[in-house]
Amino acid sequence: MSLASKLNIESKGMFAASIFYAIAGIVFLILLVTAGFPPHLGIIGIFSLIAAYGLFQKRSWSIWLIVILFFVATTFSIYMLHYYLSFSDYLMSLGIAAYLVLTWIFSAYAASKRSSLES
Repeated sequence: MSLASKLNIESKGMFAASIFYAIAGIVFLILLVTAGFPPHLGIIGIFSLIAAYGLFQKRSWSIWLIVILFFVATTFSIYMLHYYLSFSDYLMSLGIAAYLVLTWIFSAYAASKRSSLES
């Protein structure tokens, strides 16, 4: 029996999106502790974990949380890249740019497949 059938995965794209948001949420919560507890990291982390749960459980409300995360992640990432990092720390800049691009990709994918989410 495959892992996909055990987890009841119908759409690999939605599963990938939920995994992305779960990993992003965990990373932001780890950064919350290591960076001196800035509240915006905690909020992004918690919202990401809730969005991952909503996508995995195919809840229709998760699309609204993903839209909120899209704008928050875009604002946070562009601010960090432009004002704070200024591309001086290349590894951190690359990670934030990857987070930004993956957020756009998975937000667009989830929005295009929103009809597959249950109410």
